[in-house]
Amino acid sequence: MLGLIVAVVLVYLLIVVNFQAWLDPLVIISALPSAMAGIAWMLFLSGTTLSVPALTGAIMTMGVATANSILVVSFAREQLQAGMAPIDAALAAGATRLRPVLMTATAMIIGTLPMALGLGKGAEQNAPLGRAVIGGLLLATVSTVVLVPTVFACLHRRGVVRTSFFPAHSPELQSS
Repeated sequence: MLGLIVAVVLVYLLIVVNFQAWLDPLVIISALPSAMAGIAWMLFLSGTTLSVPALTGAIMTMGVATANSILVVSFAREQLQAGMAPIDAALAAGATRLRPVLMTATAMIIGTLPMALGLGKGAEQNAPLGRAVIGGLLLATVSTVVLVPTVFACLHRRGVVRTSFFPAHSPELQSS
């Protein structure tokens, strides 16, 4: 569990450096709690214990959920910088990036489905990994297309999020 927490913190810090902002990465990782809930839900429903393969699947799920959220937030930021209202930017991002997000999640779910079923000799050893990925991505995908744009719109509507560490790059100063 400590490894998972450290992984989330490191991913957050990496995204902070990439986006040069503190709060947009929070919007991005807002999909991760639902991914964890999906993992726990799937492991519980399938009667699978928490194990190293399940935690490996959780880390894989976090990576895919984060990448999908980055797609949505990046597009929303571009729309916001183009002068669109925050709610419109979030709606456009959710609608425009729905297909790539669904394609990524569906490919990962279909790819891990044979593993999750645990058919064949020794296959039950890796079944927790597949089950964790499938459960996590089911909820994380819904969260990415619903929750992430909502959080983005709420934070940007209130003017909480600054778009850059450097004032010279912020849109407010460029327009004046």
